[in-house]
Amino acid sequence: MPSFPGMLRGVLAAGLAAACCAAGAQSVPTTFGTIIGNGLLCRDQTDNLYFYDYLLKAFGPAYKHDGGAYWFKTDGASLWGTPISEVMVSDDTSTYIFVGAVAEATPEALERAIIAQVGLHYARIDSSAYPVREAKPASRIVYFDTKSKIYCAKFKPLPPVQPPPVRQRLK
Repeated sequence: MPSFPGMLRGVLAAGLAAACCAAGAQSVPTTFGTIIGNGLLCRDQTDNLYFYDYLLKAFGPAYKHDGGAYWFKTDGASLWGTPISEVMVSDDTSTYIFVGAVAEATPEALERAIIAQVGLHYARIDSSAYPVREAKPASRIVYFDTKSKIYCAKFKPLPPVQPPPVRQRLK
């Protein structure tokens, strides 16, 4: 029969191993809805570096860099009661600064979920078979195969213009 100190060491070792494994697993931060949700609804400034850093810390490195964006897997994340499988943020090559997400729902279902939880309504802005939906702050929902993408995109601000040297202004 093992001694009490030996059993205690075994229990402590098992507890430590469990804690280490749990720490290695990525969990969805409690701020995901506030930060990413409001970003997707264009309710905040759109800063790609801020969103990139947030997603990197929350979910680890982007799994791909494609189409002017970094793509992050967001297993277990949800917004407005809808699973969100991926979030993308623009890189510096895009003419837009944007944050977007892939929702595991049709655009119609995602729109209903946003209306129910936030009260934000979308209007169909074209008459195609797969219409783009847009809300007043410029958030858009589009078809993505059997799923949907929601995003907020803004033009990249131009760098400040430097005035010409004083000599040129006086001529």
